[in-house]
Amino acid sequence: MTYEPTDYLPYDFANRRHIGPSPSEMAQMCDVLGVADLGALIDETVPEAIRQAEPLEFGKPLSERLLMHHMRETAQKNQVLSSLIGMGYHGTVTPPAIQRNIFENPAWYTAYTPYQPEISQGRLEALLNYQTMVSDLTGLEIANASLLDEATACAEAMTMAQRVAKSKAKAFFVDENCHPQNISVMRTRAAPLGIEVIVGSPEDLDASKVFGAIFQYPGTYGHLRDFTDLIAALHEHKAIAVMSADPMALCLLKEPGAMGADIAVGSTQRFGVPMGFGGPHAAYMATRDAYKRAMPGRIVGVSIDSHGNRAYRLALQTREQHIRREKATSNVCTAQALLAVMAGFYAVFHGPEGLRAIAQRIHRKTARLARGLEAAGFKVEPREFFDTITVDVGLLQRGVLQAAVQQGVNLRRVGKTKVGITVDESTRPETIESVWRAFGLWRKDDDLSAEYRLPDALCRKSGYLEHDVFHMNRAETEMMRYMRRLADRDLALDRAMIPLGSCTMKLNSAAEMMPVSWREFAHMHPYAPKDQTKGYAELIADLSKKLCEITGYDAISMQPNSGGQGEYAGLLTIADWHKAKGQGHRNVCLIPMNAHGTNPASAQMVGWKVVPIKDDARGDIDLEDFRAKAEEHAENLAGCMITYPSTHGVFEETVQEVCEIVHRHGGQVYIDGANMNAMVGLSRPGDLGGDVSHLNLHKTFCIPHGGGGPGMGPIGVKQHLVPHLPSHPLEPGVGSVSAAPLGSPSLLPISWAYCLMMGGEGLTQATRVAILNANYIAARLQGAYDILYKGNAGRVAHECIIDTRPFEKSAGITVEDIAKRLIDCGFHAPTMSWPVAGTLMVEPTESETKAELDRFCDAMLAIRAEIRAIEDGEMDRENNPLKNAPHTVEDLVSDWDRPYSREQGCFPPGAFRVDKYWPPVNRVDNAYGDRNLVCTCPPMSDYAEAAE
Repeated sequence: MTYEPTDYLPYDFANRRHIGPSPSEMAQMCDVLGVADLGALIDETVPEAIRQAEPLEFGKPLSERLLMHHMRETAQKNQVLSSLIGMGYHGTVTPPAIQRNIFENPAWYTAYTPYQPEISQGRLEALLNYQTMVSDLTGLEIANASLLDEATACAEAMTMAQRVAKSKAKAFFVDENCHPQNISVMRTRAAPLGIEVIVGSPEDLDASKVFGAIFQYPGTYGHLRDFTDLIAALHEHKAIAVMSADPMALCLLKEPGAMGADIAVGSTQRFGVPMGFGGPHAAYMATRDAYKRAMPGRIVGVSIDSHGNRAYRLALQTREQHIRREKATSNVCTAQALLAVMAGFYAVFHGPEGLRAIAQRIHRKTARLARGLEAAGFKVEPREFFDTITVDVGLLQRGVLQAAVQQGVNLRRVGKTKVGITVDESTRPETIESVWRAFGLWRKDDDLSAEYRLPDALCRKSGYLEHDVFHMNRAETEMMRYMRRLADRDLALDRAMIPLGSCTMKLNSAAEMMPVSWREFAHMHPYAPKDQTKGYAELIADLSKKLCEITGYDAISMQPNSGGQGEYAGLLTIADWHKAKGQGHRNVCLIPMNAHGTNPASAQMVGWKVVPIKDDARGDIDLEDFRAKAEEHAENLAGCMITYPSTHGVFEETVQEVCEIVHRHGGQVYIDGANMNAMVGLSRPGDLGGDVSHLNLHKTFCIPHGGGGPGMGPIGVKQHLVPHLPSHPLEPGVGSVSAAPLGSPSLLPISWAYCLMMGGEGLTQATRVAILNANYIAARLQGAYDILYKGNAGRVAHECIIDTRPFEKSAGITVEDIAKRLIDCGFHAPTMSWPVAGTLMVEPTESETKAELDRFCDAMLAIRAEIRAIEDGEMDRENNPLKNAPHTVEDLVSDWDRPYSREQGCFPPGAFRVDKYWPPVNRVDNAYGDRNLVCTCPPMSDYAEAAE
């Protein structure tokens, strides 16, 4: 017989690995929707007027194997030297157990922000460990669960100080010994808010003229000083004292709290998190208990569940931007949760004795290095230090720096005559010898006699990390099991679909993730010489080119390291353009009610006034209200911020008219890129009239959410805005928004790999299937639930809003009851009560298979049947599976006195029988947690009591 070859392509990443439904399943789904094929669905969903003219074309997509080869070739163009540059970035040793079990483990990196605490107890405990570590090391009562980087944490501390200070002064003092990128970002943040930044020597501080001050500890050039008296002077004038402190140094040195500091910030990068060419890293913030409600970011707190058992949750959530909008004090929308978890585990892994020993070894190596230089006649400053020294070499500076590179070491250029050297955990004797050779010294690092050059008055006297979790048996067996126990308490994308609207929890493939751990990408200092970073330059140039083609913009800035940071950077770019045109007075921003939640907070941060625009009856922008407000504020109109497709999950057909109205009145258009998953390959924001957009690479372009971060929010702009993009933190220009020139670039291999393996056609198909999957869910649930907003042809975009509000009246069932019942079915709930209170916003993404979509729909339909049973009087309004959800294994094995069966309670439709996910706690009491705020690890005796 004649051989019949198969046309199956096993290495087709787009259609066989990334996109969930098979071609036959897509046909079945189209049948349910009553359309001939996927193309017909797209024609009904995406208005013809906004469709892009040319298809995406990136050349032939790469298989996973070819991608790895290509990535290796690119990575090898990076030259990784021993980095002793410092400036807040340090070589570190990631314990292999943490790298394998946390950093490279999808159970940790595919998790979502812990807004549903019952299915997030593992990462919440890990973040509580992190908060406890920060609180202990800084000597302050409360810490948050991380900020973006040290520089933005400094800026957040500055604005927080202004909020809480009793001083009426308008200026903020910045220690000239702060890292230069910290100063740059604080200047950028201060300018639009009218804050005067005074940079100077601490000796010149006039406490009566400022509302606050920040000091670097140790200073960027290595100096140590006790700030107690300066802080007392600030307090005397009702001003706030901030310290940016290295947590490793705090293992040996007097803590900020002991000096009287009100706020402490810094980076936990050197606690086992690779430099990654600048990020991502977890910045910390700690403060006094009195100021806890003014602190930005997320805070993990301790509460109880419905049975009185201890449970963790995010505390003080009323500060969320989508609730407070323009009244929000910060637009922080992304933490660095995965990196905070790593840093917290680093402290658990080493314990207080281990951290002290590591810090001590770093200091002794620095002292040995300094001793050798001094013996050769070099002037070393300061006399007392922790890990950083500055050496005066006069006219030899260039020669020393070049010689160091030849020895495989990067040093820091300081002024015109000095060289800075920062020693770290990874510094070996061979590295010290290489530094000596760069200075012309030929000696061995064999004099290991201990020398300590710490000021007696600054030696730490208090203990830290005294909780039992930091005193575990350090056998790797025990550590591995602890990490596994915490992971097992969580529901991440490696277990089940996470159908969150606006957050795009799609596949983060193994091939995309693997290069992030490679030393060529992970161990690069952000301020390494450019001739050592050619691999990164090639990667970023090509990714930027592809993103420009996808969005219709002319240039991309990679500096913003979160979506909120991207919004802020985009608005600053517009503001600088207005200023350059002599139109700096323009400060009004039109923001529709259906725009993304952080938009109003971002506008407030650049000093703009927010003018809200009403929705019409369909949930679209009210065009008449928009036109009237634009005309009313024409003299001062800076721009508008719109989300497209709208946060209601609809392609509004008036988007081009909205953009034209803004341009006609002198403004610029910011199109929020949160929903690009519905646009890639089909429509380009730059073609619609957008002047600037940010892209959530941690959504559409596959960077994982990591339990709440990292994120990456680069901005694309039209040509006229290119000169106004954020500038390099160490160079003059518009101003910088992040500590590193390229934000968190070690994440960029993920998005680049995604584009390379998908190709233009694959990316477009992903968008089409994302729209298919959302419409399939809407169709299957229609009749049981109302779908709140649809386009003209009755279709939704890549997400849909399910209206659950009628059930509160008909059955006493709230949206929260449904969300918690979904946990019993083995699902993370959709986005709850946003953008419309009392609703669920569902975004399935293109990565979910038809089987998983059906499992979700079956669960939702079964929940509707339970609600109907309550409505019909067949089930009690107060004692039913929804009100008691979620059900734990404790419920299953305890005495059962409920008017429904164990099986109905614990194994509803959708739940797996064999691989059933059991939440570790029952429904968490949020109000109790806020009334009894505890944000550090409780004593272990409390755990024992809870278990009894």
